[in-house]
Amino acid sequence: MGGSCAQRRRAGRRQVLFLFLLPLFYPALCEPIRYSIPEELAKGSVVGNLAKDLGLSVVDVSARKLRVSTEKLLFNIDAESGDLLVKDRIDREQICKERRCELQLEAVVENPLNIFHITVIVEDINDHAPQFDKEEILLEISESVSEGARISLDPATDLDINMNSVKDYQINPNPYFSLMVRVNSDGSKYPELSLEKLLDREQQHSHHLILTALDGGNPPRSATTRIEISVRDANDNFPVFSKDEYRISVSENLPPGSSVLQVTATDKDEGVNAEVNYYFRSTAQRTRYMFSLDEKTGMIKNNQSLDFEDIERYTMEVEARDGGGLSTQCKVVIEILDENDNRPEVIITSLSDEILEDSLPGMVVVLFKTRDKDFGANGEVMCNIGKDIPFKIYSSSNNYYKLVTDGPLDREQTPEYNVTITATDKGNPPLSSRTTITLHITDVNDNTPIFHQASYVVHVMENNPPGASIAQVSASDPDLGPNGHVSYSIVASDLEPRALASHVSVNTQSGVVFAQRAFDHEQLRAFELTVQARDQGSPALSANVSLRVLVGDRNDNAPRVLYPALGPDGSALFDTVPRAAQPGYLVTKVVAVDADSGHNAWLSYHVLQASEPGLFSLGLRTGEVRTARALGDRDAARQRLLVAVRDGGQPPLSATATLHLVFADSLQEVLPDIGDRPEASDPQAELQFYLVVALALISVLFLLAVILAIALRLRRSSSPAAWGCFQPGLCVKSGPVVPPNYSEGTLPYSYNLCVAHTGKTEYNFLKCSELLHSTQDIVCSDSPGALIPLQSGHDLTTHPEMLTPQAPPNTDWRFSQAQRPGTSGSQNGDETGTWPNNQFDTEMLQAMILASASEAADGGSTLGGGAGTMGLSTRYGPQFTLQHVPDYRQNVYIPGSNATLTNAAGKRDGKAPAGGNGNKKKSGKKEKK
Repeated sequence: MGGSCAQRRRAGRRQVLFLFLLPLFYPALCEPIRYSIPEELAKGSVVGNLAKDLGLSVVDVSARKLRVSTEKLLFNIDAESGDLLVKDRIDREQICKERRCELQLEAVVENPLNIFHITVIVEDINDHAPQFDKEEILLEISESVSEGARISLDPATDLDINMNSVKDYQINPNPYFSLMVRVNSDGSKYPELSLEKLLDREQQHSHHLILTALDGGNPPRSATTRIEISVRDANDNFPVFSKDEYRISVSENLPPGSSVLQVTATDKDEGVNAEVNYYFRSTAQRTRYMFSLDEKTGMIKNNQSLDFEDIERYTMEVEARDGGGLSTQCKVVIEILDENDNRPEVIITSLSDEILEDSLPGMVVVLFKTRDKDFGANGEVMCNIGKDIPFKIYSSSNNYYKLVTDGPLDREQTPEYNVTITATDKGNPPLSSRTTITLHITDVNDNTPIFHQASYVVHVMENNPPGASIAQVSASDPDLGPNGHVSYSIVASDLEPRALASHVSVNTQSGVVFAQRAFDHEQLRAFELTVQARDQGSPALSANVSLRVLVGDRNDNAPRVLYPALGPDGSALFDTVPRAAQPGYLVTKVVAVDADSGHNAWLSYHVLQASEPGLFSLGLRTGEVRTARALGDRDAARQRLLVAVRDGGQPPLSATATLHLVFADSLQEVLPDIGDRPEASDPQAELQFYLVVALALISVLFLLAVILAIALRLRRSSSPAAWGCFQPGLCVKSGPVVPPNYSEGTLPYSYNLCVAHTGKTEYNFLKCSELLHSTQDIVCSDSPGALIPLQSGHDLTTHPEMLTPQAPPNTDWRFSQAQRPGTSGSQNGDETGTWPNNQFDTEMLQAMILASASEAADGGSTLGGGAGTMGLSTRYGPQFTLQHVPDYRQNVYIPGSNATLTNAAGKRDGKAPAGGNGNKKKSGKKEKK
C-alpha cells in the first residue's frame, strides 16, 4: 500500500515536470508527420515507424497507449515495434475523388495525454484502363460536306491521374478520314475526325472506323469503340406529279369522309430528300373547308356532304414538297353530279283565317306553291291531297296551287280539318314531302240548345231549407262562343205568377233550381215549371223543357183528436153506458185526423190508462171503444179511459184523448155521482197546464212584483182594510171566498197558491174569474189546474157540477189553417173547398203560445171557445167556424144503436150535435128542462 502511494507520487511529479517541459517541445510537435505510399498495398504493409518519428521508445508505445484515430479504419499501430501498418485495402479512386489524395491521421498518447497529426499521401498506380461511354458511335455526314471539315468525337475516360490517364487516340487507316487530337486548357484531350476526301453517297453510303484510346502507364492500357458513318444524300432532284391536272366527277350523295382523289408525286432522291409531303396552294377557303388533303399520302377526302345545288365544281392546286424543300404543283378539278336528293317543298303563301261552316263550294281557303332544288326531271313536282275531305286542289301557273272547298262543312261534326298536301317530284326514285295544314271551321249559330232529358221530375221533401237547390237542368249547345253559351229561365208554370217568384228560381248560368221558401206538402203537393234554355247567338235559339216538382210528405203533423171534444163552453163531455151492456157493446168511437199522408197519416189507437183495465177494448185501427165484459158489482159507475193516437211516421207523433164513461140507465143517476167525486186529473192535461204555467211565468213574476209594490205602499199607509185581500182565508178548500171589489185601475186577476186535496204537495196557480161585476164570487178547486166559474146567486150544493174539475187546455188538437185534415190521413176539403191562408210555422207557434197564455190568464174564456168554433176563436178569429171543417164524425157510432153522427144542420149553426139517445152530456152540467 505504501509502495503504491510512493509510485503515485513519483508519477505525479513526472507529469508535472512534463507539463513544464511541454512548451519547450511545442513547435516541434505541431509539425505533422508525412508518409507517402502507393495505393493497393497489401494488408499489414509498413507505412513507417511512428514511435520513432514521435520520439517514443518501444516501452512507451504500450505504456502510453499509442493509437491512431481516423474516419476509416485503414491503419493501425503495431504495439511491439510502434510501426504504422496498413489495415485495409486502400483504393485511391474510391477514397479520393481528386487528383491528389492525402489522408489525415491523429496519433494519441497518454501519460501525459497528447495528440499528433499524421498525413499519409496515397500515390496513384495504373490500375484502370481508359473507357468510352458508348461501344458504337453513329455519325451522319452529308455528301455535300467540303474537305477539311472536322467532326468532334466523344473522348474516353480514365480513373487514373497524371501519367496513368489517357494520353493518345488512334484510328484505323482509311482514305476519307484522319484523326486529330485537341488539347484543352485543363490538359484534357479530345479526338476529332478530319474529312480528307469528298464523300459520294452513290459510291459508298457508309464508313466503318475503329477508335483506340491509350493511357501513359507502363505498360500502357487502352480501350476501343466503333464509329459508324452514314453518308446523307444531298437534295438535288425535284418531286414530279404523275399528272399535271387531275379531273374527277363525284356524286353529291357521296358520304362525308369518303376518298375522292389521290395525287402522287415521286422524287429520285433518297431518304429525307425523297420524302414528299402534299399541301393545298392557291385554293379558296371554302374548298379547303369542304375537302381535306393527307400530307403523307396525297389522298383528298370530303369533310362534308356535297351539294350540287350549292356548288357544281371545285378547283384546287396541290403542292408536293420533298424533305430538302424542293416542290412542284398540279391542278385538281372535282365536278359534282346532281342526284335526286332534295324533296319538294310546299310553301304556304296565303291561308284563310275564317272559314264559315255555311261557306259555299268553290271558296279558296289556301294558296300555296312548290319548290324543288334539283335539276331537270328531279325538280318537276306534282301535288295531291287525301280523299274524303270537302276540299280539292286546282293547279295554277308557275308551280302555284289553290285549295278550295268542295262540299258542305259542319263545325259541330268536324271542327277542324288536317289537310295533308303531298308533293312528289319525277326523279328516279321519286321523292315526296308532306305538309299538313289545319283548317279551323268558324261556328255559325245553327244549333238549338238540347236538354239532356226530355222532362225532369224532382222529388222534394217538405220543410226544406229556403234557398236550397232542389234540381238542376242542363242543356248543351254544340255551337261555340256566344252561340253555345246557354242561359236558363222559367217561362211558364202552373203556379200563379206572383207565387212563382216566391216558390222557385233558376240560376241563369248553371241551371240550378232553388227553392225560395220551405214547401208544405199539406198546402202544395206538386207544381210544374217550364224552363227555357236560350243561347246568345244572333238570332238566338232556344228550347223548353218541363220540370215537375213533387213535394214529399214529412211527419210534421201530429194526429188531431176530433172526437171526443170539449163542449161549447169548454166543459168535458161524457158518454153513458147502460148497466146491462153486454160484451162487445159499442160505447163510443175515438175519431182523429192527421194532416199528413201515407204512412205518416196511418193512425193507431192505444189505451194508455184505464180506471178498470180489461173492462173496455179499443180497436187498433178503428178507434171503437167496446165493452170487453159485463159491468160487475164492484166496478165503479164512472170510468175514465186515456187513449193515445199515434201515426205511422218515423219518429211517430201522437195525441191523447180522455173518455169519460158513466154506467147509468138514466141521466138523473149520473149527475149526483159526478158532483160528489172529483175526477182524477188527466196526465196529459196536467202537462199542458204546466206548459201554460211555464209560459205565464214571466207575467206572474211581473204581477207579483206589482203586488209587492202595492203591499209595501199599503203597509206604509198602515190601513188594516188594505190587507184584507191577503188574509189566510182568501182561498180555502171548504167554500168560496169572495175577494174585495176592484175598481178601475186595479188588477183584474187574482192568483193564489193552494195545496191539492190528493195529499201531494203540489203548487198550482189557481185562476179566478174576471171581475166584470163586483158581486161575482170566486171558488178555488182542490184539483190541480181546475177552476169552476160560479155566478152570483148559485149555490154549490144545488150545483154539484161546479165541483167537477175542468180539464186543462189541450193544444195538441190545434192545427194551422194551411193543413187540411181528413179521416185517417184523407185530404178531403170542406164543401166549398176553400181554407184560410196559411201562416208560417213561426207565426203558428207564436199564435198558439199567445192563445194558450191568453186563455190561461183569461178567467172568462174556456179552451173550447164558443159553440161551433172548436176552440179556435182566439187563434183564427170568429170567421173560422165549424163550417170550414169537414165532418170527421161520420164514422162515429151512437152507443146502443146502428146510427152514426152526421153533419147536421146544427153544425152549420154552430150548435153541438145532439146524441141519438141523449146519452152524450156535459160533465158537471144538469140537463136543461
